[in-house]
Amino acid sequence: MKCFNNFRNAKYVLIAVAAVIAVASLLVSNLIVDDLKREEERRMTVWASAMSSLISADVDEDVSLEMEILSSNKTIPVIMVSGEGDILSYNNIPEQKLESRAAAMRESGTMIEVPLGDGNNHYIYYDDSDTLLQLAYYPYIQLAVVVVFFIICFVAILNSKRAEQNRVWVGLSKETAHQLGTPISSLMAWVEVLKSKYPADELLPEMGHDVERLQMVAERFSKIGSKSEPVPADVNSVIERAVGYMKRRSPAKVQYELALTDAPLLAPLNIPLLEWVIENLCKNAIDAMGGNGSITVEVADSTDKVVVDVTDTGKGIAKSQWNDVFKPGFTTKPRGWGLGLSLAKRIVEEFHKGRIYIKKSLPGKGTTFRIELKK
Repeated sequence: MKCFNNFRNAKYVLIAVAAVIAVASLLVSNLIVDDLKREEERRMTVWASAMSSLISADVDEDVSLEMEILSSNKTIPVIMVSGEGDILSYNNIPEQKLESRAAAMRESGTMIEVPLGDGNNHYIYYDDSDTLLQLAYYPYIQLAVVVVFFIICFVAILNSKRAEQNRVWVGLSKETAHQLGTPISSLMAWVEVLKSKYPADELLPEMGHDVERLQMVAERFSKIGSKSEPVPADVNSVIERAVGYMKRRSPAKVQYELALTDAPLLAPLNIPLLEWVIENLCKNAIDAMGGNGSITVEVADSTDKVVVDVTDTGKGIAKSQWNDVFKPGFTTKPRGWGLGLSLAKRIVEEFHKGRIYIKKSLPGKGTTFRIELKK
């Protein structure tokens, strides 16, 4: 559990560092863009002064410097209009976009006034150069590409990790079933031997039941490690059998309430594994109640699914832990392995293509787990 928390904290630290780097990159880019924008504004001020000098120059006056300044603008879109709004000249703007760009420039208000000396003025409108615009948008495009790449890598790593976990589950389950097989067969043989020698012994039937139970546990591990297809079965009878088994093995102060539907509810089920899920939820409920309380198991018919609610009157689960309870290694018990609910989630979601989650939980009042199965 500690290793899991360390991994999760490290993941959050890496995300925070990546966010800081992204924000710092955007800030630096914006500072560079602002500097270039101010430089273009200074260039346009000089350009407007050269245009004003050219307009007011005498016929025989040397205007070569002004012409050189005006012709040096190869990037900044600029339009000069009269006081009445007529376009007099333009530069770095396609002719087919002239009217729309002029309207946009008037709307933006980026303008320099050119006095003519006779009380009239011309006006120069300009916009950011294409290079400046590209530089302004480039960091965001780059950030978007990095984010998409990061998401793809994250999903790939997550799927790889999940596949590896599945292989571990399958291997562990198969090996457990294999290791249990031989001693269970031996025990079954010894029970038969004892029955033949002591047919009237009252303890032998219970021993037989326990051996059968061990055989069922081995079968469950074997099914987790295999890809057996679910078969249509009545959810009511499966739930009733699982609750009946738990009722006989629960403390006397634990009361069970079972609410089933009147008509059978058929769903594709892996019966031994679904029984395991119900038993696991009941065991957790007993632990949460300290062996004293009530457990209600209710089966309901929905439009396209079967709903099973398991409600206890235990200590409840904090909402901040609702998602954590299904993670491997999470447990609130000092001697717990934290695998029960993780296995239950795997059985419901991967074997039955259903869903299991906490429907509600109130501290000190109890918890309701909901299982949704496809019809």
